[in-house]
Amino acid sequence: MTSLDFSALHEKSTIFSVANRALRLTSAEDIEPILKDLTKLPKVTKLDFSGNTIGVEASKALAKSIIENSGIAANLIEINFADLYTSRLVDEVVESLNIFVPVWLSCPQLSIVNLSDNAFGLRTIDSLESYISQAAQLQHLILSNNGMGPFAGERIGKALFKLAQLKQSKGKPFLETFICGRNRLENGSATYLALGLKAHGSGLKTVRLYQNGIRPQGVAVLIKHGLGNNKNLQVFDLQDNTFTTSASLILADILPVWSESLVELNVNDCLLKGPGADAVVQVLNEHKFVNLHSLKMQYNELTQDTLISYLIPAVQSANLPALKLLELNGNRLEGDSDALTELEESFDGKLDELDDLEELDSEDEEEDESEEESEDVMTAADFDAVEKAFTELQVDEVTAELAQASI
Repeated sequence: MTSLDFSALHEKSTIFSVANRALRLTSAEDIEPILKDLTKLPKVTKLDFSGNTIGVEASKALAKSIIENSGIAANLIEINFADLYTSRLVDEVVESLNIFVPVWLSCPQLSIVNLSDNAFGLRTIDSLESYISQAAQLQHLILSNNGMGPFAGERIGKALFKLAQLKQSKGKPFLETFICGRNRLENGSATYLALGLKAHGSGLKTVRLYQNGIRPQGVAVLIKHGLGNNKNLQVFDLQDNTFTTSASLILADILPVWSESLVELNVNDCLLKGPGADAVVQVLNEHKFVNLHSLKMQYNELTQDTLISYLIPAVQSANLPALKLLELNGNRLEGDSDALTELEESFDGKLDELDDLEELDSEDEEEDESEEESEDVMTAADFDAVEKAFTELQVDEVTAELAQASI
């Protein structure tokens, strides 16, 4: 189950949890004993119903208990509703979310929301978009393994943009954490996700978009037009998407922006390609990354030359003083070589087991050259045009809503 990189501070007496009990909560009667226990608590800051399954009538009963008990609604900081709809029909899930969204919005301190491992798909996107765009208090959002797809991902990006505008107007802090892995976001969602993430500026600290089938063009847009604007980014995790050389070079260009903030760089299984991996590691050797704790670069065709020329010098220098975890398995390194021995002796942190190194022959080199993708990356002017058009659209929508309200 996907979780945050930190544990929110809650007093034990203010946490209510029925997590992972495989309860089938369909009717109001099914959930009544749980709600009796819940409403006995004078103050609740965390509500954890993950690992159960809830139906419409039980959702109504839970929503009513939250709303009608000020000790819950006024104090709730975190909800974990991950894996909460197993075996439920799509219509049930949609109706349940429609019940919960206004409740969540009425909780003034609710800043941490985990909805992972629920089969939302496209049918629930109206509810999710409505919640995200209005949740001014939201700071940490976890939406992993929800079956989104690129169109839903695009709408999530638009909702993040609207949320940033709302936060700015209300003087609320920007979103800090966005985790949206295993959602088939693909290239189709990249432009609006970049737009949404960019809008949260220096407030955004953690972005995990692993295993989304995003190809080089989409990755490039996300980094160049989105994450490159998040100056205080601490966690960059795009594991198991496809970079190739083109997107890797853009990552290398942007990396120095995060030299003071970056704690984790996870590009495992991203196929950076030899030249791309070389460019990324060269940046690590030429700039000081004072807080970089974890460097994950497995299965990227990183070569022995890159290891010798840039990675070992980076580890041996003062440029990576905080580095404690290094993952390099699956690259084109020479097992039992003097260079790997030197790396192991120089690095005082944890190095992964290098038991699946890739050997390179001349045929591989020829394939690499012929298979390199040559997709055009969206220009800054094109992205600015999309951003301008979308901003103007939001103004038009607000104007229309105000006009309707005055009729």
